Amino acid sequence: MARITTLNVNGKKMTVDIDSTVSLLSVLRNDLSLTGSKYGCGEGQCGACTVLLDGQPIRSCTTQVGRAAGKQIVTIEGLEKDGKLHPLQEAFIKADAMQCAYCTSGMLMSASALLNKNPKPSRDDVISGMNGNICRCGTYQRIIEAIQIATGQINAKEVGK
Repeated sequence: MARITTLNVNGKKMTVDIDSTVSLLSVLRNDLSLTGSKYGCGEGQCGACTVLLDGQPIRSCTTQVGRAAGKQIVTIEGLEKDGKLHPLQEAFIKADAMQCAYCTSGMLMSASALLNKNPKPSRDDVISGMNGNICRCGTYQRIIEAIQIATGQINAKEVGK
């Protein structure tokens, strides 16, 4: 059984001693106390556990930690810089895009990957890029608006009009 001893998480090398077959989500939450990524369905279908692995969104609940070894992992805790919220985080607040907020970290990570690939996505691009992230509260319209606010395509004052 292979063991993983270090992970690159949010720009830092973190020491662990984990069986390589354990889920990345379990390691993040239980061993590294990074609890922003949520356990939703456990099958990689809902997106609540989404993190970035070398810039690509992955479902950490179904990703073995061995697959993440030697790669750059970014969690929701890694979006803010020097205590300043990421523009997406600010936009989600402005658009009131959270109700229960359980899905929010996964939504933000998927949106971050989308904007890194396409800084000015159309509304259809946003919908397509966020496909697979489920919000049980149904705040999809506000989530789309938040992403558009973050890209500067709509003003926060326009939301809800």
